[in-house]
Amino acid sequence: MQKLIRRQFYTGERALFMSENLKIADTIFTDGESPLKESKNIELIGSMFKWKYPLWYGENISCQSCFFFDMARAGIWYTDHVTLSDCAYDAPKGFRRCKDVKIENTSFPNASETLWSCDGVVLNQVEARGDYFAMNCSDMNVAGLTLYGNYSFDGVKNATVRNSKLLSKDAFWNSENVTVYDSFISGEYLGWNAKNLTLINCTVESLQGMCYIDNLVMKNCKLINTTLAFEYSSVEADIDGSVDSVINPSSGRISCESIGELILEKDKIDPSKTKIICKPAGDCECKCKCSGE
Repeated sequence: MQKLIRRQFYTGERALFMSENLKIADTIFTDGESPLKESKNIELIGSMFKWKYPLWYGENISCQSCFFFDMARAGIWYTDHVTLSDCAYDAPKGFRRCKDVKIENTSFPNASETLWSCDGVVLNQVEARGDYFAMNCSDMNVAGLTLYGNYSFDGVKNATVRNSKLLSKDAFWNSENVTVYDSFISGEYLGWNAKNLTLINCTVESLQGMCYIDNLVMKNCKLINTTLAFEYSSVEADIDGSVDSVINPSSGRISCESIGELILEKDKIDPSKTKIICKPAGDCECKCKCSGE
C-alpha cells in the first residue's frame, strides 16, 4: 500500500533515502543531493526537483507533470523501470545507465549528454535541445522526437525512429541496426561509421552525409542540398529527385533522377561495384556515364 506525501518541502542530503511505496504529490525537493536515492515503487505527481542527483539507483519510478530544474543535473542514473509523462526537464545529463525508460510529452531544453548508455528506451512526443543526446543506448523506439543538438545517437544499437525532426550534425555515428521512417534530418556528416542504417521516406540535408557506412539502405528518400554523399559506403539507395553530388561509393546501387556531380576515383574504389541508375532514361543531367532503367 502506498503512503501519500503531499505538499511537503524537503531540504538536506538524502531526504527520503531508501523510501518505498510512496505517492508524492505537489512536493518540492531542494538544497540537498540525492533526495530519493535507492528508492523503489515511487509515484511522483506535480513535484519539483531543484538540486542534484534526485533519482539514483531506483526502481519502479513514475513521474507525472513533474519539474526538474537546472540544478537537478545528473538527475536519473542507474534507475530501472522509470516513466516520465508531461514533464519539464531543464537539467543536463539526465538518464544514464538506466533500463526500461519510457518518456512521453516531455521537453528537455537543456539536454546535453542526456540518455547515455540506457537499455530499452521508448520516447514519444519528446522535444530536446542539447549535444550528445542518446549516446550508446540500445533497443530504442522513438516517435515524434524533435531534436536540436549535434552528435546525437552516437553508438546507438537496435533503434527505430519515426515521424521525427533531427537538426543534428554527426547524427547516428557508430550506430548499428537503426531504421528511420518518415523523418527530417539536417546536419553534416550523417551516419558515419554506421552499420545497417536504413532510411525510409525521409528528407535529408547534409554535407558529406552517409559516408563510411556498411549497408546503407535508402527507400523513397529526398536529398536536399546534399553533397559529397556515400563516400566509401555500401549503399542501396532509391532517391526521389536529384542528388547534388556523390563521391566514391564502395559498392551497391544508386537510383535517382540525376546527379549533379559524380566523382569516382579508380585509385580509391572500384567503380564497377556500384550501379548508377538515372530515371527517367534520357533525361539524366549527370556529368558521368549512367544507365537508364
